[in-house]
Amino acid sequence: MANGGGGGGGSSGGGGGGGGSSLRMSSNIHANHLSLDASSSSSSSSSSSSSSSSSSSVHEPKMDALIIPVTMEVPCDSRGQRMWWAFLASSMVTFFGGLFIILLWRTLKYLWTVCCHCGGKTKEAQKINNGSSQADGTLKPVDEKEEAVAAEVGWMTSVKDWAGVMISAQTLTGRVLVVLVFALSIGALVIYFIDSSNPIESCQNFYKDFTLQIDMAFNVFFLLYFGLRFIAANDKLWFWLEVNSVVDFFTVPPVFVSVYLNRSWLGLRFLRALRLIQFSEILQFLNILKTSNSIKLVNLLSIFISTWLTAAGFIHLVENSGDPWENFQNNQALTYWECVYLLMVTMSTVGYGDVYAKTTLGRLFMVFFILGGLAMFASYVPEIIELIGNRKKYGGSYSAVSGRKHIVVCGHITLESVSNFLKDFLHKDRDDVNVEIVFLHNISPNLELEALFKRHFTQVEFYQGSVLNPHDLARVKIESADACLILANKYCADPDAEDASNIMRVISIKNYHPKIRIITQMLQYHNKAHLLNIPSWNWKEGDDAICLAELKLGFIAQSCLAQGLSTMLANLFSMRSFIKIEEDTWQKYYLEGVSNEMYTEYLSSAFVGLSFPTVCELCFVKLKLLMIAIEYKSANRESRSRKRILINPGNHLKIQEGTLGFFIASDAKEVKRAFFYCKACHDDITDPKRIKKCGCKRLIYSKMSIYKRMRRACCFDCGRSERDCSCMSGRVRGNVDTLERAFPLSSVSVNDCSTSFRAFEDEQPSTLSPKKKQRNGGMRNSPNSSPKLMRHDPLLIPGNDQIDNMDSNVKKYDSTGMFHWCAPKEIEKVILTRSEAAMTVLSGHVVVCIFGDVSSALIGLRNLVMPLRASNFHYHELKHIVFVGSIEYLKREWETLHNFPKVSILPGTPLSRADLRAVNINLCDMCVILSANQNNIDDTSLQDKECILASLNIKSMQFDDSIGVLQANSQGFTPPGMDRSSPDNSPVHGMLRQPSITTGVNIPIITELVNDTNVQFLDQDDDDDPDTELYLTQPFACGTAFAVSVLDSLMSATYFNDNILTLIRTLVTGGATPELEALIAEENALRGGYSTPQTLANRDRCRVAQLALLDGPFADLGDGGCYGDLFCKALKTYNMLCFGIYRLRDAHLSTPSQCTKRYVITNPPYEFELVPTDLIFCLMQFDHNAGQSRASLSHSSHSSQSSSKKSSSVHSIPSTANRQNRPKSRESRDKQKKEMVYR
Repeated sequence: MANGGGGGGGSSGGGGGGGGSSLRMSSNIHANHLSLDASSSSSSSSSSSSSSSSSSSVHEPKMDALIIPVTMEVPCDSRGQRMWWAFLASSMVTFFGGLFIILLWRTLKYLWTVCCHCGGKTKEAQKINNGSSQADGTLKPVDEKEEAVAAEVGWMTSVKDWAGVMISAQTLTGRVLVVLVFALSIGALVIYFIDSSNPIESCQNFYKDFTLQIDMAFNVFFLLYFGLRFIAANDKLWFWLEVNSVVDFFTVPPVFVSVYLNRSWLGLRFLRALRLIQFSEILQFLNILKTSNSIKLVNLLSIFISTWLTAAGFIHLVENSGDPWENFQNNQALTYWECVYLLMVTMSTVGYGDVYAKTTLGRLFMVFFILGGLAMFASYVPEIIELIGNRKKYGGSYSAVSGRKHIVVCGHITLESVSNFLKDFLHKDRDDVNVEIVFLHNISPNLELEALFKRHFTQVEFYQGSVLNPHDLARVKIESADACLILANKYCADPDAEDASNIMRVISIKNYHPKIRIITQMLQYHNKAHLLNIPSWNWKEGDDAICLAELKLGFIAQSCLAQGLSTMLANLFSMRSFIKIEEDTWQKYYLEGVSNEMYTEYLSSAFVGLSFPTVCELCFVKLKLLMIAIEYKSANRESRSRKRILINPGNHLKIQEGTLGFFIASDAKEVKRAFFYCKACHDDITDPKRIKKCGCKRLIYSKMSIYKRMRRACCFDCGRSERDCSCMSGRVRGNVDTLERAFPLSSVSVNDCSTSFRAFEDEQPSTLSPKKKQRNGGMRNSPNSSPKLMRHDPLLIPGNDQIDNMDSNVKKYDSTGMFHWCAPKEIEKVILTRSEAAMTVLSGHVVVCIFGDVSSALIGLRNLVMPLRASNFHYHELKHIVFVGSIEYLKREWETLHNFPKVSILPGTPLSRADLRAVNINLCDMCVILSANQNNIDDTSLQDKECILASLNIKSMQFDDSIGVLQANSQGFTPPGMDRSSPDNSPVHGMLRQPSITTGVNIPIITELVNDTNVQFLDQDDDDDPDTELYLTQPFACGTAFAVSVLDSLMSATYFNDNILTLIRTLVTGGATPELEALIAEENALRGGYSTPQTLANRDRCRVAQLALLDGPFADLGDGGCYGDLFCKALKTYNMLCFGIYRLRDAHLSTPSQCTKRYVITNPPYEFELVPTDLIFCLMQFDHNAGQSRASLSHSSHSSQSSSKKSSSVHSIPSTANRQNRPKSRESRDKQKKEMVYR
């Protein structure tokens, strides 16, 4: 007012008078003083320009008394009047008026209750008395009143419940309404942000202002929602004082005032930012926030941001308006976002000073805001940063890529397990692996593992979580995954606990998605039975359990039959890159074989109708592929498993259309030749690399075309039909003729061309009718059998009459006919003392040195014994097994071993040389060193200390030549069943042992290792680098060491082809089937059964053997011959399929004293040169006649075994006639060849 007066005086003194003052006030934005009648006086003064200054000075005191604030921010008002008080009054009246009504209602209700309290008690007493004294009829009026009151209360309650349902998030309508209110609140806040660029108060026409119309619609909805909340509130007073209610009071009424006054005032609309506090609740309603950390993080952020924006809105209001007691003169023009910046630097105590509050209200607010804002900033911001920092780095969700499969890998995720898995899964020898690998583990990866994931970021993703949590399974999209692979910790202290964990993982995954394919690793064989208890576990749909103990001991057992086989099989299903070595060393040939792997491919239609040996020979000679097995589809639909894998089935099997073959090759591209081969296009091609998909039109193979191809079925060498071939031996040809006469194997046989031709002319492309079969001579003896019968089908086969004539009490097998079986024996009957074992003549046996005690985990010795007791061996061919170890441990294992014959136990320790000499370890065919002790030692080099000490102990032993006769006749690795006395009739001959073994180095040993790097300690004379991979070390290449880590490759191999695991299991376990596993899971023991044609037919299956080239029918090829010639001759003459060589390490050298160590060569090429000392790995057929020559011996051995414990391990001493009657051609060999020894 003083400034205004001074301004007026100055104007008057200047001669302008009141007009000058009025004009200055209307033109200057900061002089906001006018009289109440300024409009009339200004109009009159402007119209009468000749008024006197004395009259102006007379009215000046009156004008100063009627001054009101006004600004130029209201251009629509010519008088410049501000109406902010009207907007504020509407909110204050609404808030305090409602609060007054609620308090008045509560006061009246309280007074009414207090005043009527005594009267109510009196009425209740009277009502009780009246009810006891009067009749029921007099009480009816009272009941009617109570029913009316109850009906009224029910109506009010129903309305209240309805309103509560409408605003709650328990129903879909409530959730939609809550989310909609929040979204509209954010929309109203956005409109405020837009209007904040305008003056605080301005004139706006409701019908022309679009933002005002939208804001009006929003607030009408807010008003309706406020009504619902008020109805549903139990305590109206507390509801009235809620933050959301206060926000509505100061934002909804001003909008209606704006419509009425046609002007807008920003006012307190910034309070809508307080709605952000409910953001976390909204996200919880939508099931977006589920974890406590995420809820807490959103709560902190929403409170911090809403407080920040609300305080900025208040500063923006007071700074742009000014202080009321200063007549709004000290205002300053600040945008809303400048106020946001001011509040942030104030909260953080930085205070740059470039923007600051000028008004008293603003500064007063900043004082109190600093107290609360600083505390909030100092507490909220660190906690927010901590929550964000502690948030799982790998906590996202997998996004499936269209057209690309993905697998989930979980379980034991470490750097070692993941690197081994990825190295094999993503190997370059596989076809393009268009599969993404998703790892799921509950522990975040370390830096090394994280670096590994980054190196494979295009195909590998990692997520932190657990498969036991359905939410985590949903994150990795387990329902759309192609498979789930579960890795096990092979080095854990408690294998049963590890298996239990993996079984729980399987249960969780199958419970979430029963159809998912699962491949899991199991440590203990007996725990596989628990998987069968899972209803959705189905091995027919691809579910597989890779039991490491079963396969590990199975590999070792096969090495007892053919030393080095464990190394060859382990290399076959592991992906290894080809390493070329120019020097002529043993590593060169070994690594050439290591590069071979097992693959499967469908056979071309050009092979349909040909026999298995013919196709096998054609693939090896022309396609440079080695086919060892096929998947046979049985025509018997009643059989449990129509698809069976047959290993080297023989020449009686004809290839069907769409047959799947199992090949040994260096990469997947080579195997494609078997699928692309076309006789018309590729018959004259000599380079197998040129065999690719031909361009000729492939005709649909009808039965007529099959017949034509059958007429072309011929020997690969001479070009004649199989019946007229002179290359095929007469014995094999006679067996084929006998077999075909007994029951024709196929209606498209070469030997029945006329019958087949008539069948093709008369019948449709389906199978022949039973009448036509009988009329044409097909299946006369077995009309109900399959037209494509083979030896593995449960029918009588040639030679079964000889088996049936044997004494059934001597020849006993389990109920499936797959293994030799005997009645359960007490462990005391098989225990040998040291003196008894020393007096027992043991030779050609298997010594198992086992470390374990009463607390050791069981390793499942049954898996070691079962392959050695397979029924495709005759009884006299079974190698005696002697366990040397702790009797306390062996008693725990005996329950699973008491049904197997020829098993003995020597209580002791493998470190005792006296115990080893007692079991004639120098005469054994194989010494197996195992350990059941789980060494929890930090130093990994000490984990295998017991096995390493036992191996070195045996190698350092010295022996004399006191029993040279037995040593000279021990048969080493001679495949059982071949009579050594008749070399002309038998293709397999074992090499004679050295006349005497004077050192333990020559004893065949295979040692199990836990840690791969410990292989360096087994051989003291090798030059292996400690960092060399296991498969490159000399002990592993020689087959004297085996580590369970080589089985890791089976996970990826099984995923790409589940038949590979079935083939490996068939080769290794001796014939274990899913049916047998179910039986063992039921009874935990093999069940004996009577010999029937069906069970005896199961004996007729292939087995692994070693073919000696030093003498016998293949001796001519041993001295400089080609491996391909040997392959073809063995296949044609004896149906034996060769697939590798076991060669002396220094065979390529010309030194007179050679090392006795041998190494493995897998699938050598056709032109590979042989040496006389080579042993050939082969798959030989079951010989039904081999058991007759030793029938009396096996009878007597079995009888003596059942009668006496001492004689149970006694073998009849063979005569020396075999050695004296050796062929003269052997004597004429080079002296160096005579001195060759073989282990």
